[in-house]
Amino acid sequence: MSNRASLYQTRYGSPDMAVPAAGSPIIDHLLAHRSVRAYLPDPVGDDQLAAIVAAAQSAASSSNLHAWSVVAVRDPARKARLAELAGDQAHIGQAPLLLVWLADLARLEQVARKVGEAHVALDYLEMFEVGVIDAALAAQNAVAAAESLGLGTVYIGAMRNRPEDVAAELQLPPRVVAVFGLCVGTPDPAQPAAVKPRPPQSVVLHHETYSLPRQAAGLEQYDGAMAAFYASQGMQVRGSWSNHSAKRVRDTAALSGRDRLVAALNALGFPLR
Repeated sequence: MSNRASLYQTRYGSPDMAVPAAGSPIIDHLLAHRSVRAYLPDPVGDDQLAAIVAAAQSAASSSNLHAWSVVAVRDPARKARLAELAGDQAHIGQAPLLLVWLADLARLEQVARKVGEAHVALDYLEMFEVGVIDAALAAQNAVAAAESLGLGTVYIGAMRNRPEDVAAELQLPPRVVAVFGLCVGTPDPAQPAAVKPRPPQSVVLHHETYSLPRQAAGLEQYDGAMAAFYASQGMQVRGSWSNHSAKRVRDTAALSGRDRLVAALNALGFPLR
């Protein structure tokens, strides 16, 4: 089996996955992505950080507004406090670097004031979405860059569990909010991370028009692939991927405090009209 075929089969959790004729080293690199939650204590140097941020800034930005920022956190005490705010995830403290990605409209307000313009549009949901999307695009570039340097990463969505407290810890001004974190560090070879399967393309790829019924077979196949993954990793997950996912959307308790996100955003300077 070729390395490329192995990458595709591992990514989709299926030995029958057909390998497209089109390919490149960049696609191979992306296919090998995995979430890393165990790190060596080796620091992430300033040169590495600068290269990662340069890659992040090379992502597309809506209307060239650059409505995002990132806070690099290395201080162990601050990481520990942020870990507690994010559900006590141990890998946040273990990783030598935590990048907290921000939707940042404060800079645009400052720019508007500097040139004597109003900034009414910043109060609307669209501009908040621009900040979130820009931050996500930048972060994904950063992940690819970090992995190309031999580093591992994992996203931390739980930075949204207690947004006001995270904002206070990072001294964020109004109109700036943490949308997610990203642990970065050298993966611990003693605790290797596995590639988690993705659904068949028939689930996410639609041609011309969208269809829910056409996804059914692919979702059933994905339940099987994830069951095999859970077993291979010794994960005690009850039921299928479908059962697990349904529990994550069943009630507000599953949101881990994020059910009050609109109120938190309002308090942090985002009216969301």
